[in-house]
Amino acid sequence: METALLLLAIPLVAAGIQGVVGAGRAGRMINLGAGAGTFAAALTLAVERPVLGGGLILDELNLVFVLLTAFVGLTTAWYSAGYVAGEAAAGRMTPRRERLYHAMVQLFLFAVLLALLADNLGLVWVAIEGATLATVLTVGLYRTAASIEAAWKYFILAGVGIALALFGTILVYMAATPVMGTGTAAMTWSLLRLFIAEADPQVMTLAFVFVLVGYGTKAGLVPLHAWLPDAHAEGPTPLSAVLSGLLLNVALYAILRFRALVEAGGPTVLPGVLMMAMGLASVLVGGLMLHRRRDARRFFAFSSVEHMGIAAFALGFGGPLATFAGLLHMVLHSLTKSAIFFAVGSAAQAAGSQRIADLTGLLLARPALGWGLLAGVIAIAGLPPFGLFATEVMIVAAAFPALPWLVPLLCAGLLVALGALVVRVQGMVFGPAGPASAADRAPASLGPMWIHLAVVLLAGVWLPEPVRLVLEAAADLIAGTR
Repeated sequence: METALLLLAIPLVAAGIQGVVGAGRAGRMINLGAGAGTFAAALTLAVERPVLGGGLILDELNLVFVLLTAFVGLTTAWYSAGYVAGEAAAGRMTPRRERLYHAMVQLFLFAVLLALLADNLGLVWVAIEGATLATVLTVGLYRTAASIEAAWKYFILAGVGIALALFGTILVYMAATPVMGTGTAAMTWSLLRLFIAEADPQVMTLAFVFVLVGYGTKAGLVPLHAWLPDAHAEGPTPLSAVLSGLLLNVALYAILRFRALVEAGGPTVLPGVLMMAMGLASVLVGGLMLHRRRDARRFFAFSSVEHMGIAAFALGFGGPLATFAGLLHMVLHSLTKSAIFFAVGSAAQAAGSQRIADLTGLLLARPALGWGLLAGVIAIAGLPPFGLFATEVMIVAAAFPALPWLVPLLCAGLLVALGALVVRVQGMVFGPAGPASAADRAPASLGPMWIHLAVVLLAGVWLPEPVRLVLEAAADLIAGTR
């Protein structure tokens, strides 16, 4: 229990400190130290595997995402140290903005970890809303007309979504109170799993619809994705890494928890059908929209829409193989996409532009960055030998026997996205050297990018036994078989 509280306390305390002294080298080192401490606490929690109480829960499902959140938080802090220094040198990051940025990043990590560990429906809702508010302030950090518009758009759409998720949460409570009585028991995940089977299944199904639409907004699922490209494009680049790597995952995690409650009352096809429909729509729309993007960060933001759609489709279909693949896909997408944003951020900072046309010739002028971006695009396109190739093959193999008429649509979306990635990456990597080749203007470290890509490559070649066992147990939890 002490380790879990320490895991939550480190980013929360760091956020308070950063709000006061978070500028300059001190702020960057505090950010990095807090990231290292949080990751160390998460590793300790994974080794100890304590039985938590006091409103917190730890099982295989949230353990996967706790470790992922802490790891991405650490690598993003490492990358941010150089990136923020470059922004400050260019005059875009004032000391006040730097303090706000560092404080909000740590507050965001605290809120995401709290949402993952919370054993209470209401606390999950509060934590996800807290994570949203922290990122809203960071999206508008530069105070340009475009960034303020993006922040307001994000705030309004996310506010509508979180209101719908709240209504769904209230409906679950209403369905549980006749069985469990009033009070916190009817809001507790671990107790609801035991008794929710006696609740009204129609109310539970209606609750899931609201939860899916509400938290689906946060997960960037079509048609609720409109905030995502703007938020990615206008805030600092490390924000794009944590949005794609963490916020989308925690929203889909909450949906999975609610789905497990609905299906505890007996077999029902509606939750799975709705998730597959939104997932398939996200794959198709995300893939098509990639072809019209000229801004690099907007381009890869729509790739996030596509990949969250793949995960939602797999998890909606269910079954041991598809659920396992969907969870692994979420993890590997987070690592791959954050690595890509690290690369794009370095190139854009050097070029002073995010336009794809300005980010050219990276392979010749900056080989480490060019090869990293190329490897990241190969991985996110679902090509071998990277792990996302394996997860997509597993998803197709699991779905084809039961849904042969839908799998071609899924594959069509994947191929459309692949075509856009191939077309766009050619100029960025192989084209003539452009302003992005000025390596001295991009001090951010590329170490985090290569570490992420190495993990994704390893997952495509060999998945360690402990990781496989934890993911299998998480899939069993979602399916309600344990």
